[in-house]
Amino acid sequence: MSFISHVTVHHPDLALAPTIAAVPNVAIKVVPTTGTDPDTGLFFFLVETEDGDFGPFEDALRDDSTVKKSEMVANHGDTRIYRLCYTPGTKLLTPKTTKVGGLMLEARSVRQGWLLRLQLPDRKSLSQLWDYCREEDISFELDRMYQQEGLTADGESLTDAQRTALLTAFEAGYFEEPRQTSHEALAEQLGISSTAVGGRIRRGTSRLIETTLVPDE
Repeated sequence: MSFISHVTVHHPDLALAPTIAAVPNVAIKVVPTTGTDPDTGLFFFLVETEDGDFGPFEDALRDDSTVKKSEMVANHGDTRIYRLCYTPGTKLLTPKTTKVGGLMLEARSVRQGWLLRLQLPDRKSLSQLWDYCREEDISFELDRMYQQEGLTADGESLTDAQRTALLTAFEAGYFEEPRQTSHEALAEQLGISSTAVGGRIRRGTSRLIETTLVPDE
């Protein structure tokens, strides 16, 4: 038995906090296979924009007081992966999470800072993490917590943008036969381009199939 906790953390010195504040419409997510090894000094992030314009994000990176250096390592249109090295004063929660026996399953940007999904062995470890954040003056808000049988190391299936697009499309009858709405109508409702709508629906559907129907190897 383990506990899964969804928490929101905020502090101006948390990793990439200045960039998140500067470009709140850009989705940033820690690549989990690398985010669990802080001793390397290198961290990888998957960054997604609505229109494929990464200029504002890269400008924000250059001005970010928590980023020592950055490099783009993969480019897939409106999604890229960046490798970053932090400045010495950057606040990180991964080392403390590991120290209390937990795993950081997912970390993604939200307007307030970071939304984290943590796997913890018990309530005491959550309390220890909360005490640490209080000592470091890090805002720590527990959104929800539940027990889970067994262990997992995967991330959430969908990004917020994909989830919103899929739910909006479903409610508007996009998946009905005959189809009751279009990419253009959904784009107007969501305030994004029709191309972005199609991409979110396609990637979101692909991710749901991968995580729910494709058997583990």
